[in-house]
Amino acid sequence: MSLKRTELTQNPLQKIWVPWMSSKLSRRRGSSVPQFTNSPTMIVMVGLPARGKTYISKKLTRYLNWIGVPTKVFNVGQYRRDACRTYKNYEFFRPDNEEAMKIRKACALAALKDVATYFTQEQGQVAVFDATNTTRDRREVILSFAKENGYKVFFIESICDDPEIIAENIKQVKLSSPDYIDCDKEEAVADFLKRIECYKVTYVPLDDDKDSHLSYIKIFNVGSRYLVNRVQDHIQSRIVYYLMNIHVTPRTIYLCRHGESDLNLLGRIGGDSGLSQRGSQFASALGKYIKSQSIPDLKVWTSHMKRTIQTAEGLGVPYEQWKALNEIDAGVCEELTYEEIQANYPEEFALRDQDKYRYRYPKGESYEDLVQRLEPVIMELERQENVLVVCHQAVMRCLLAYFLDKSAEELPYLKCPLHTVLKLTPVAYGCKVESVFLNIEAVNTHRDRPAVSGWDRVTESS
Repeated sequence: MSLKRTELTQNPLQKIWVPWMSSKLSRRRGSSVPQFTNSPTMIVMVGLPARGKTYISKKLTRYLNWIGVPTKVFNVGQYRRDACRTYKNYEFFRPDNEEAMKIRKACALAALKDVATYFTQEQGQVAVFDATNTTRDRREVILSFAKENGYKVFFIESICDDPEIIAENIKQVKLSSPDYIDCDKEEAVADFLKRIECYKVTYVPLDDDKDSHLSYIKIFNVGSRYLVNRVQDHIQSRIVYYLMNIHVTPRTIYLCRHGESDLNLLGRIGGDSGLSQRGSQFASALGKYIKSQSIPDLKVWTSHMKRTIQTAEGLGVPYEQWKALNEIDAGVCEELTYEEIQANYPEEFALRDQDKYRYRYPKGESYEDLVQRLEPVIMELERQENVLVVCHQAVMRCLLAYFLDKSAEELPYLKCPLHTVLKLTPVAYGCKVESVFLNIEAVNTHRDRPAVSGWDRVTESS
């Protein structure tokens, strides 16, 4: 006998409320919208080509979206490529090329228009304006636009005079640009270097005296030195903190869950049980695998829970315990099976299926809570080089979502099987993932996204 279907709702809070979004403020021509504490923020990149601006833009956007701040990149170079289907050579970027200058200005204005649409119609909170923005005139256009609309502005200027870093950036990123498809590599490098020279003619860096009223961070030679000026609010301070922690040194991050536990065998969630026999076999296999990789200066992190500590013991190396890496707290549902949760807490069971990311277990946590708890771990991972993190299913999903730029809706359903190591290698604008199964069988603890949610969910579909 099936229960009558009831629509359950657990509406996420409207976290971002900007007063002028819902009401039209009457104002005189040329006057600005009042700037509120939670006004949207424009992050404006500044710097010559091949200085890592797009790398910073994409990485920062990934971080802000992960912590729950809706953010989008507006790459003006892409607007230019859409406007000019074919790229001939560097002469397009000459400051005396009037026709090209008109096109470039039109592209910048089109991108600004889309920024306004993103803030007003798509509930965006941060827009990253990714362009060179090397002239004072261009920056004034952006500042005027922001003032008219009540947006805050924070500049990120990337300054680099190290020829090796610039050459590596051109090699890693620019040669694969749509501008140089089917182009000889040496010719492409030569053309791009001439493009940089075109920008140098009119480049005016942010001035510590003339621009002292602006909010900005200057990053010198990919993080060897920083200069921060007039940070306005919480979001900007988090941006600065993040940018001062990231680096571009090649490294590898290994993520895996603990070995199979006794409670895994029983289909029970949470708890603090030890490893099963197969879990202990995985700990030994993990030790052999890590040894075979010959990883220099590897750091090993675990949670405070028995199953991760017992897994790390099999490595025979020092490890560090993080309470922040503990599994999601299932509250009143700890050590229950999904069938028991559905029988004892049918409403909670259905609510979780409706919005798994934001659903919080009674007296426990949600995935959203877990992301906030894991932010210090991400910051430290960004600072470190080679790290192995031995953690738990929900924790691994959150970490993986950060590195792979997955949305809040995708995050709770990422597959993180037992006895499998994920090898993450950061590359130009993302992360390369290699999945390594260590040939020790284990139970499957993954639950797919339900096709239906509500009171009529049957246990079999869990």
